Amino acid sequence: MNESLILEVNTSGERLDTYLAREIEDLSRARVQQLIVKGNVKVNDERPKRSYKLQPGDRVEVIIPPPQTEETWPEPISLDVVYEDEQMLVINKPRGMVVHPAPGHQNETLVNALLYHCHDLSYRGGKMRPGIVHRLDKDTSGLLMVAKNDDVHKELSTQLKNKVVRRDYVALAWGKLKSKYFTIDAPLGRDPRNRKRMTAIDDGRDAVTNIRVLAYLNNCTLLRARLQTGRTHQVRAHLSYLGYPLVGDTLYGGNRKILREINWEGQALHARRLGFYHPSMSDYMSFVAPLPVEFKQLLFFLREK
Repeated sequence: MNESLILEVNTSGERLDTYLAREIEDLSRARVQQLIVKGNVKVNDERPKRSYKLQPGDRVEVIIPPPQTEETWPEPISLDVVYEDEQMLVINKPRGMVVHPAPGHQNETLVNALLYHCHDLSYRGGKMRPGIVHRLDKDTSGLLMVAKNDDVHKELSTQLKNKVVRRDYVALAWGKLKSKYFTIDAPLGRDPRNRKRMTAIDDGRDAVTNIRVLAYLNNCTLLRARLQTGRTHQVRAHLSYLGYPLVGDTLYGGNRKILREINWEGQALHARRLGFYHPSMSDYMSFVAPLPVEFKQLLFFLREK
């Protein structure tokens, strides 16, 4: 089944293919160009050229066909394995890596790397997501769990559902949050104006995030976000809802021209701490992933500015 996306443009003079590759995180620029050539992209109901320069108010429709195959294959991609035994792994995912194959991004994903690294992975989540218990967005770095069999996958998923798993993120948001400790309790659902976004709506799914301010950097706030629930884009959508989008988050209004000086792209978000009970040993396990070097460089850059 095709996936249809509608985007309302507020930029000016940017190439269509560049814009779409940035706004739709699972699509590379090459894949975007293929979609344009095949007529799967329309601007104001007309077929554009790849080099079309966007104008504010343009309505862009993108039709993304499903993958041509449901097969995934191993690739020799290095992994930062924080923990591994016969039943599961904990991986520290780098920013820029897609977790599992999706339309427009069939290779160089975490799943491709896992298939090369492991002989056995659970398939409870489907053929395209072997081992994946929960996911991180492409430009979110940090810790996630991987299951090697279906029983372990089921147990870890149950812990997530019952809010047993501890997940702490470090995030950098534009603006200065006034309260040092507070909770965001706002149901999230698909934004009817942009189906790639999540937004606070009355009939959305329960979403709760605990916030703790760590430091202020000029006009930015470094914070810890602890998830009580695990909704799509939860930290990104909640902070944008409050008017404090994450630094670099183009989807939620966090892009700024100043970031071009260091070529920073994507949201400043890192899954720092992960805690859970081991499915068979019943021991509580807790892992911490330090901030990536590029995240530290971003902090230094903004502090100096």
